[in-house]
Amino acid sequence: MTERRFTIDPSVDAAYLPVAPLIDAGESVENVVIERSNGTIVLDLDAEGRLLGVEILGASALLTPLTLADAEVLS
Repeated sequence: MTERRFTIDPSVDAAYLPVAPLIDAGESVENVVIERSNGTIVLDLDAEGRLLGVEILGASALLTPLTLADAEVLS
């Protein structure tokens, strides 16, 4: 299980915002991809179509500096 925490991995400019309080391994079975000119947003859904979390690729362009500052940095 993954606890809810907003994280960023600067080495790949990606962030993850879990929406569900706990996400079990393999629970995300569907992804809805939203392509933007400056990055990609991926919605992770469970088998019943419920939103589990949001992955943000190109986080430095898609998120505000204050939002990035609040994220837990992964190494």
